[in-house]
Amino acid sequence: MTTEREAPEEIHAAALKLLENPGIRLDHDEICMLLLKAGAKEGRSSNVMRIPEGLIKEKIDLLPKEFVFTNRTGKGKITSATSEAVIWSVPGIRIVDNNTARPFSSKDMANAARLLHQLEHVDGIFGFALDDIPPAARDVVGLRIIAENTNKHIRVLCFTPLGSERLVEMKKVVGDFPWFSIGFTAHGPLRWTNLALEIFRKTAGYGIPVTINGEPMAGVSGPVTLAGSAAVGTAEILAGIVVNELLEPGRPCVFNLGLAHTFDMQNSIAVTGGPENHLFAKISAMMGRYYGIPSASWVSTESMCADSQAALEKMCGFLTHLQSGVSNIWAVGQLESELAFAPSQAVVDNEIISYVKRYLKGVEVNEDTLAIELSREVGISGSFLDRYHTLEHFKDEFFQPDILNRKVRENWKALGSRTLAEVAEEKARELIKKDIENDLNESQIKELDVLANRFLKQIVES
Repeated sequence: MTTEREAPEEIHAAALKLLENPGIRLDHDEICMLLLKAGAKEGRSSNVMRIPEGLIKEKIDLLPKEFVFTNRTGKGKITSATSEAVIWSVPGIRIVDNNTARPFSSKDMANAARLLHQLEHVDGIFGFALDDIPPAARDVVGLRIIAENTNKHIRVLCFTPLGSERLVEMKKVVGDFPWFSIGFTAHGPLRWTNLALEIFRKTAGYGIPVTINGEPMAGVSGPVTLAGSAAVGTAEILAGIVVNELLEPGRPCVFNLGLAHTFDMQNSIAVTGGPENHLFAKISAMMGRYYGIPSASWVSTESMCADSQAALEKMCGFLTHLQSGVSNIWAVGQLESELAFAPSQAVVDNEIISYVKRYLKGVEVNEDTLAIELSREVGISGSFLDRYHTLEHFKDEFFQPDILNRKVRENWKALGSRTLAEVAEEKARELIKKDIENDLNESQIKELDVLANRFLKQIVES
């Protein structure tokens, strides 16, 4: 049986075999020509490229081992294969507000950005599919809305190559640093669409980090075995990396196998919150470390609201993802198999992350924390409550919840006997109402508005 240490090597070897035979389909003639010039061979059908091991290694060697998903000031956490996780919100097509689902609007995007801006453990904010904006303009308009309501990193939800060109213009308005990033997903098995490849091409050359997503569904677009689907997904990601490094040598790339799913044979849905998803996340982290680049994955749930199922699946998700060392976690607010976002769930997720981080911090053992002399001084049947050592350490030692109940029943009943979901809903509403400081100046806000509105008009009139 293959050991955990040997698994990345075997998955990599399997992916290389797939890229050699049958190869991978790239629905983009110009990019196929680039690959042929670089040493790839034609496959047995149109636009199928067979990518040799040497070319893959050459392009992996170009990848930066670490970089920063910057905020609006050009600062942020260093992201690498072994760094502290960068945690983001999620995309979606619906918002769940007070247990009622409806399509996202531009106002919802602004409210969500303000909420997420104030959650301690959220490092970046994802765009949504805005129902009140034409699909071809949603990425551009979404970036403008988020930028006006947070200073955190923005992950654009890309829709079109034309929109990607405008995104590049908008990047220059704020600064020459990666204050937003993009990404796209292979349309497997073993295929990259023209849309994805053209978005990679249009955004190349500007230092914009890109997440390369393999998203096999075990049993449908990948073998039913997790290892087999991991091999297919890895082949897709490696091909995406080669393409991006041909277009922009040294472009920051993230290895994302954590979007892989299993197929529920009974209910005919893609599962996002099962134990297998957490194993795919673990594999994603292992492969990222194997290649020496950041990894990514997704914490989700099949639940439709912020209930016990969501708590179970997301607690397991955050614990396993953080414990596995995933570099970039998409998660906060997610419901409904990656389709919906709930402000209340975002608040709960922030609490779960805080809880899990405290657990993973572990126990520090040294002379001060063992406190032998203090225990002697307090003596038998004494109290440590009034000692300076307690005052000095309790905030660092103890997890202090923000929304979890720790009141006795009488006090809990006096406050309305509220469930966690109800407390989180109220907390979310309070945060959304708060004004936030935005470091964009008036000139930058105006220029972003002009670019977005001009593009929206162009799309509407076309």
